[in-house]
Amino acid sequence: MAGQLPIKFQEHLQLQNIGINVSNIGFSSLTMESDKFICVREKVNDTAFVIIIDMADPQNPIKRPITADSAIMNPASKVIALKAGKTLQIFNIELRSRMKTYNMTEDCIFWKWVSVNTIGIVTETSVYHWTMEGESQPVKMFDRHQSLQGCQIINYRTDEALQWLLVIGIQAQDSRVVGRMQLYSVERKVSQPIEGHAAAFTQFKLENNKKPSTLFSFAVRGPAGGKLHIIEVGSPAPDNQPFQKKAIDVQFPAEAPNDFPVAMQTSSKHGVIFLVTKYGYVHIFDIESGTLIYMNRISADTMFVTAAYEPTSGIIAVNRKGQVLSVSIDEENLVSFIQNSLNNHELAYKLAVRCNLPGADQLFVARFAQLFQSGNYGEAAKVAATAPRGILRTQQTIQQFQTVPPQPNQPSPLLQYFSILLENSKLNREESIELCKPVVMQGKKQLLEKWLKEDKLECSEQLGDLVKTIDPTLALSVYLRANVPMKVIQCFAETGQYQKIILYAKKVNFQPDYIFLLRSIMRINPEQGVQFAQMLVQDDEPLADLTQVVDVFLEQNLIQQCTAFLLDALKNNREDQGHLQTRLLEMNLMQAPQVADAILGNNMFTHYDRPQIAQLCEKAGLLQRALEHYTDLYDIKRAVVHTHLLNPDWLVNYFGRLSVDDCIECLKAMLQANIRQNLQVVVQIATKYHEQLGTQKLIELFESFKSYEGN
Repeated sequence: MAGQLPIKFQEHLQLQNIGINVSNIGFSSLTMESDKFICVREKVNDTAFVIIIDMADPQNPIKRPITADSAIMNPASKVIALKAGKTLQIFNIELRSRMKTYNMTEDCIFWKWVSVNTIGIVTETSVYHWTMEGESQPVKMFDRHQSLQGCQIINYRTDEALQWLLVIGIQAQDSRVVGRMQLYSVERKVSQPIEGHAAAFTQFKLENNKKPSTLFSFAVRGPAGGKLHIIEVGSPAPDNQPFQKKAIDVQFPAEAPNDFPVAMQTSSKHGVIFLVTKYGYVHIFDIESGTLIYMNRISADTMFVTAAYEPTSGIIAVNRKGQVLSVSIDEENLVSFIQNSLNNHELAYKLAVRCNLPGADQLFVARFAQLFQSGNYGEAAKVAATAPRGILRTQQTIQQFQTVPPQPNQPSPLLQYFSILLENSKLNREESIELCKPVVMQGKKQLLEKWLKEDKLECSEQLGDLVKTIDPTLALSVYLRANVPMKVIQCFAETGQYQKIILYAKKVNFQPDYIFLLRSIMRINPEQGVQFAQMLVQDDEPLADLTQVVDVFLEQNLIQQCTAFLLDALKNNREDQGHLQTRLLEMNLMQAPQVADAILGNNMFTHYDRPQIAQLCEKAGLLQRALEHYTDLYDIKRAVVHTHLLNPDWLVNYFGRLSVDDCIECLKAMLQANIRQNLQVVVQIATKYHEQLGTQKLIELFESFKSYEGN
């Protein structure tokens, strides 16, 4: 392990291989504002061109004729700023349109994009900011300090909030290159001259601070040697501990007596400083402690321009030969390198925590065990909570903390552990359940709501079951996030949100047992049950079997509701629903004959079991409906004799449907059953149909009953 390096080195491109002339690879003609684009100006005969290399597609550079003497690409988009004399212009390359133009009164001697929409402009006397947005002109930020007089301006840097501004220049003096800087505070409107060659701003969060600190780091090589300074600029944020300033010796190799810093980039992700020197060396320092982690020569040629390399939070640079190369932290090896090669266990430990890196696992396990055994549970909790990649966030750790008896007036170690975890991350499944157990027991619902709102808990079915004991609505939120459809639907039902059940089930493509649900809803709230049943069958393809739905209604003896439901569900009078038409009529003939009579009177249905319904009509006293359905003479004779229960006009007309023989048989049955009651209507029928029935037959019929009224 000790032989492995803490950095990764990569060559991305050789500019000469894509047609860039080596004479144009230098500070005055090549710019790189970010890792996305490189911009080169070249002259062929009398024509000047700008070549834009998109690092996402470096083999296909864009070449455009220009008249500019300087070109800088926007760090994020295909927007270019061009300078010709005192005229500044901003173009959108993709839209081929000019966005802004401005004529300066002074020469712009250095300019640089300081953010995605702002350019910093340095003149002989002043520094300006020019925003890409709107119609605005360059705004003067401050006057240049006299210490920069006669310097070549090589860089301009700002912090993230554009509150701290820095001009960097160099000049030859007594056979060495002197670095001059001017640091300006926008808030205080104060400048400070500093001796230095390279500098950077970074946001760095100290371990116990709530907010990041704005740090300013700068490197210098003077007659007495090299120094790297790291200081906090501005006042610390409220409740933040101030950053302790550092001054670290920078060693330059004996074989490079004239070497000096030329560029600096910082990595907020890893908390390190990359310092690049004129002779191609890279020094990597830890920001917090100032410790030198690694130093090596990575280029035989001067790296004259650098930028942050976003994919790895490293640094990208171009050297005089046209090599485009990057240096990045090797996350797999950094911690073990510091531990084994530098023998710095404390730094290895801190970097593992800060960057969530492997390589120091045994340090954390040992430290946790030692603190726990010595009874320092608070610190042990901190180690377990902050160990990289969650190596100590196990069920075993939770159980260890659970075994510690609570101390009077002290929060339990387990609660301390969870508090640290909640502050910095989201709890895993087991942690979420264990934290919520005591909270549920104490009924502290508002804490659960807070953690769920902040997305601090990993939702699972078990957590939902636990929360449900104190609040079904909150449990519903857990089940939804945990994607437990059956429990979600159960909660919707229990909290009366029936209309959401079907919408949710369709959305997550889940098929619940709708009949079971309907049965549960019917028991609690029949009215809602009816609505739910209607929702189940409203589509062309019903979600539940209609027969089973009807069974649920009838189990609760909800005849009226079931009738309303079926009248709607069966309105299309489909043949395959004949058995349900029969059930609808049956239930009403047995329980509400008048309703059945009305349904039959509307002639809505034609596919029910007619003989069965006829018999039930007769039993229910609906003789007219029974006769409309009977086809068997035996049944007709039995019903037709009860003329006192039938409308006489309807009955006379009814006989018009029967055959001659059946007519005579029925008339005979009517006279046999009750001659006094039925004689009058028999006479009416005989009178109306005597031609069809035959006068002789009728005379014989009446004579056989010794009835002479019919003659």
